[in-house]
Formats: sequence, C-alpha cells, structure tokens
Amino acid sequence: MDFKGSETVPGPRAEDRLPHTAQAAVKIVIVGGFGVGKTTMVGSVSEIKPLTTEETMTQAGIGVDDDFGSASKTATTVAMDFGRIKITDQLVLYLFGTPGQERFWFLWNGLFEGALGAVVLVDTRRLEVSFDVMGRLEERGVPFVVAVNSFPDAPRYPVADLRSALDLSERIPIMDCDVRRRASSRDVLMTLMRFLHSLAMTGSLT
Repeated sequence: MDFKGSETVPGPRAEDRLPHTAQAAVKIVIVGGFGVGKTTMVGSVSEIKPLTTEETMTQAGIGVDDDFGSASKTATTVAMDFGRIKITDQLVLYLFGTPGQERFWFLWNGLFEGALGAVVLVDTRRLEVSFDVMGRLEERGVPFVVAVNSFPDAPRYPVADLRSALDLSERIPIMDCDVRRRASSRDVLMTLMRFLHSLAMTGSLT
C-alpha cells in the first residue's frame, strides 16, 4: 500500500512528554461536590495542558443538578479532568478530577480504579455534599485528605470544628487552600503524598 503523500501523525509536544527520569507514576483523584473547584485545581497545578470535558450548562439541568453558584458557573465537567505534575525527578502524579453532579457519579468507579489516594475539595457553605463523596472513598478503601477551598463569601471554621462536622478521624489531614494558586494546590498534593507515605510506613496502606 502506498502511503506516499499521507499526513504524519504529530507526536506529543515537548512540554507534554514524560520526563525521562520518571521511575514511578501515581494516580490521584480530585473529588468533591458540584462547583467546589476540581477543574480549577487540576488546571492550576498541571504541568501539561489539562484535558477537560466541560460542557455548557443548559436549562435542562434545572431541577436535576445542584444549582448552587449557577449565576457565575456556566460550564461543568461531565466525564473527567486530567493533568500531570512532577513531584520529584522520579515521581509523577496523574491527576483525575471527577464530575460533581450526582447524575454523573456512575463514572466515579472507573476513575477510582487504581487510585492510590484522593483529595476531597470542600466548600464550607455546603459541607453536606461532602458526606457521600467521602463515603464512596471509604467504601473503596481510598485514603484521602480534605482541602477547604477558600471562596470569598464562605465562612471559616477552626479545623477542630470542621473535623467534628465532617466526622473525620484525627489522622486525616485537613487544610485550607486556594485552588486558583498553583503553589497552594501543590501543597495539598504534597500533604496527600506525606499522608500516604505515613500510612505505608505503618502498614495501613494495603
């Protein structure tokens, strides 16, 4: 067969190629309710151009989806977000952001498969939406940390009060973050990695 004149398939951009020093890759999921900042976090911290599956929100979602914050939110994730960040020369994290609407939660099982850990993003204006999220992670045995995204009009609570309200054990890290800032999002991921390391050292990560 003559392929003369056919177009060549372009390879990955230089900035998207996996570092040649990478020896280990870890899958991390970013979870939370609708509009808590999952897509923003993946986009702010990813070293490659993130893959997003956002679609424009329409009138059809009224009465079906959580409409909290819909006045400013015009798009929503319908499958997943994907990004990548190098923690060290040897360690790379693959980040998967989950859809927030309950009608897309059936996709979570596939996204959780093979995940070493998770970040649960929390909005203090809607703490109740976090319970199902954390319950699903606990059911699948996926360790997680909790990151409280700093919305301008969201109330702030002491960590002890948040821990009590979310019914979390003392060992699970809780921290404030601003997902718009790369350094803040990276700090959350580093906290998760330290937590996973501590679990591995005690034999709790199996």
